[in-house]
Amino acid sequence: MQRPEHARGEAGGGLTYAARFSPGLLDPLQPTPAFVSGPGGKRADKRYNVYRNNVTVSLIEALGAVFPAVRRITGEDFFRAVARAYVRARPPSSPLLFEYGRDFPDFIAAWDHAAPAPWLADVARLERAWLDAYHAADAAPLEAQALAAVPAERLADIVFVAHPAARVVRSPFAAVTIFAAHRQEGQAQTIDAGTPEDALVTRPGLTVAVRHLPAGGAVFAARLLAGAPFATAASEALAEAPGFDLAANLAGLLAAGAFTSIIAGDGR
Repeated sequence: MQRPEHARGEAGGGLTYAARFSPGLLDPLQPTPAFVSGPGGKRADKRYNVYRNNVTVSLIEALGAVFPAVRRITGEDFFRAVARAYVRARPPSSPLLFEYGRDFPDFIAAWDHAAPAPWLADVARLERAWLDAYHAADAAPLEAQALAAVPAERLADIVFVAHPAARVVRSPFAAVTIFAAHRQEGQAQTIDAGTPEDALVTRPGLTVAVRHLPAGGAVFAARLLAGAPFATAASEALAEAPGFDLAANLAGLLAAGAFTSIIAGDGR
């Protein structure tokens, strides 16, 4: 395809060449832009359609790389159908492909054809959290010994600073088990999808880890990661799960590298 002379370097009040060229790339019902031509000024419909197909296929493959468990669960045909629908409805807004698909889980949740698998969107949310943790900034995790330096009378008011990679994903379904079972190739297993599961996603070093949180653990971790005082997070966790083991859960979060530092109750 050739770019016509009159479209080069457009500025001012007119649309740029890209703005005129790109809208039809993700919509097969739109005609080839009139100003797009091939050698000798001939119409370039076939070439434009090939390019349009390549763009769609590339974006579908990008989604497949971000959501491999969803792809394995649904099978190739179903995945390509939902991904194609998403690509046409939500074109990229960033040149960084790993940013694409941030709202793909919400799209799955609202897609009628995915209704028989209501847990699929939460598996996708876990996969998105995994990728975000992978690309998060590096930071040294907080050492467990740091708590020993905090006076006992100030423990209730301390605030933990979240590690950039730490995230909590909650689900009314067995999303963590389903996620783990389908991230790698292997024999499918029978899973009770109706069991609620919550996850902590961290990357204290080079490897992203997804941990299943016990009852009360998600609200405790989420509140601490959001900057709530220790006593507030503990109170909310105990309200949700009266048998919540505060010491064991705090130790688990520290071992997972969920925090980078502590701010004492007086703000220091």
